[in-house]
Amino acid sequence: MKKELHQKQKAILEVLKRGEEGLSLRDIAEEIGVNSPNTVLYHMNQLEKKGYLRRDPVNPANYIILKDPIKDITYVNLYGMAQCGPEGLLAEENIIDRIPLSTKTFGVSDQVFLVKARGDSMEPLIFENDLVLAFKQPDLETGEIGVVVHNDEPKIKKIIKIGKKYVLESLNSRYFPEEIKSEDSFQIIGKVKNIIHFANRKRGRK
Repeated sequence: MKKELHQKQKAILEVLKRGEEGLSLRDIAEEIGVNSPNTVLYHMNQLEKKGYLRRDPVNPANYIILKDPIKDITYVNLYGMAQCGPEGLLAEENIIDRIPLSTKTFGVSDQVFLVKARGDSMEPLIFENDLVLAFKQPDLETGEIGVVVHNDEPKIKKIIKIGKKYVLESLNSRYFPEEIKSEDSFQIIGKVKNIIHFANRKRGRK
């Protein structure tokens, strides 16, 4: 059941739905007829609690307007990191579980997915069996960590751009960088946003 909205909260939603860029809290305050930007901030926080707004996972300073209020918990697809089939990593058949996550803690939306880490190439940041939350996007800036598919094999790597070329870099110094060759198949699937660690993992492996 939808939670009842204050008239000011309804007015704020109407302003935000217009999609105007660069609106400040003061601009919105003037639009809805209140004196203080803090009043707008209070009502926006209430809209977030009620599930009408969520922080943009790419830019937390922005809000995403939701069509319908969402619960505090949502289920996110967990994909296997095995060899990819013809439909790619995010194919329906690669879903191995649906994991409940807090929408407030993780800022999740329909553009996020989970993968389970394999191996130790991204230690000490990511350990084997950690759950890695990623936001779907087709490109990354140099230095960002992403989920990629290289020659049909899913990987979590740091992306280095050299001109128009990509290099996949591990955080564990025991692994050499991989240069993407022109004949390779390569696709960026998403940007790593959060890591869910497991308390029983083995730290400090040699």
